[in-house]
Amino acid sequence: MTRRQKKPLRPLAAEEGSVLEQVSRGQSEPASHVARAKALLAVAGGQSYTDAAKAAGRRSGDAVSHLVARFDQDGVGALEPGHGGGPALKYGMAAQERILAEARRKPDLAQDGTATWSLSTLQRALRRAEDGLPEVSTYTIWVVLQANGFSWQKDSSWCETGKVQRKRKDGVVEVTDPDAGPKKH
Repeated sequence: MTRRQKKPLRPLAAEEGSVLEQVSRGQSEPASHVARAKALLAVAGGQSYTDAAKAAGRRSGDAVSHLVARFDQDGVGALEPGHGGGPALKYGMAAQERILAEARRKPDLAQDGTATWSLSTLQRALRRAEDGLPEVSTYTIWVVLQANGFSWQKDSSWCETGKVQRKRKDGVVEVTDPDAGPKKH
């Protein structure tokens, strides 16, 4: 005989049920999303957490219990995996955009002490700025730049991949390669 469920699954809204059904049958969905959707649908169908775990191809009824608690709180967003451990994420999207904005800015020789950005000069500029990031590391800057298509050039400068300046009759224009995104790893 199974124990009473401390936090049972709340009744599914019609749209939540259809989304879970669609994800559980999706061929192009990540396997983790499909398994979570199957487990939630099994619990909604009246199965125990252990049976729902088996139906989803998992072993742990406790994991299904945690998934149900997360679904009750977050809804369909519980299908997405959470933070996978390790230290908490320190720099969100706003901080990453701040790093990118600083990297795209042309450095001022008098103010920044450089004509081209390096990781350490970017770090110094970001730490000194009023709206900057006082504890940002060069590694964090490097990761953000790499993830957003910047690469280190032979002329010791950072360049946004897929964007280049070309001389035309009308002057210098910036040309963007439409296939630059798929070329990245």
